[in-house]
Amino acid sequence: MPFSIQSPGNALDGALQNKINNKTKPLGSLGQLEQLALQIGRIQQSLTPKFSNPHILVVAGDHGAAKAGVSAFPQEVTWQMVENFLAGGAAINVFARLNGLSLKVVDAGVAHDFGQRDGLIDAKINPAGTRNYLTEPAMSAAECAAALAKGAEIARALADQGCNVLGFGEMGIGNTAAASLITHALTGTPLVDCIGRGTGLDDAGLARKRDLLMLATQRAELPADVDAMTVLAEFGGFEIAVMAGAMLGAAERGMTLLIDGFIVTSALLAASRIAPEIRDYCVFCHRSAEPGHLAQLRDLDAAPLINLGLRLGEGTGAALAWPLVNAAVAFLNEMASFESAGVSEKS
Repeated sequence: MPFSIQSPGNALDGALQNKINNKTKPLGSLGQLEQLALQIGRIQQSLTPKFSNPHILVVAGDHGAAKAGVSAFPQEVTWQMVENFLAGGAAINVFARLNGLSLKVVDAGVAHDFGQRDGLIDAKINPAGTRNYLTEPAMSAAECAAALAKGAEIARALADQGCNVLGFGEMGIGNTAAASLITHALTGTPLVDCIGRGTGLDDAGLARKRDLLMLATQRAELPADVDAMTVLAEFGGFEIAVMAGAMLGAAERGMTLLIDGFIVTSALLAASRIAPEIRDYCVFCHRSAEPGHLAQLRDLDAAPLINLGLRLGEGTGAALAWPLVNAAVAFLNEMASFESAGVSEKS
């Protein structure tokens, strides 16, 4: 599926950097916020960027491999947590409300019938979720393409409603295992270094997860130069593929993308192989406690804004970092310059 994503370009970089440097502060003293202000100004091609109608998408899907023991929790928790999101009781609901972010929940393939619900976008690719990647590909090529297209459609619809900044979160029992396999396949990082405890596996559970995922890689026998669509079809969840499509559709419309932790970044890895220019639109919000996230960040040359030891998912890291993203825009737009404040510059 072709996506037309243009690099924002650097035509305004000199003017943006000059504006940043002439604020009433020592050069570089706002650290990473200065780089963030430059990036957002570049994305919006404006010396006075502003955000409008900010959203977080929480995308949910079930994994066929979940019943094989790759998670500490039963598969039913996926739909139960979707109900919690819709009721406003999850961590992401709390943080989104706190920080003025609108929240949309997307059913990409949860093995449960929710019916028509306020706040829920029905984007089911397969009502049973993915198949068990231990014995067969998780989804067909057609299902993978449909998931990307559905995600892009959702992002474009939000853009049409005036949204220009979009965060990503997910829910799907077993999806840290899928993210581990995707990370291994796309970055070449040893599989063992991509696998963590997920929802809280003990030592025996972690060892079992490692063994099962090794079997999955042996079953698939993917080449080192495998393409992203093949990797998503072999190991991905529908929530991961829909997020990848939504990221591509959002970047195509010039949105700023708020990238959460390990599972969300696995979707970005796939999206970045489809359209490398997407990297310029991404703000990496936090460093996950999942070990595979380090391999992802290294591959994407990314420096996250915060490191709080989070490993919850749901988009919580994106919601918590949002005030910092806002702060970067605020200082660029509102902070006095040496000239306007009548403050002497450094000799």
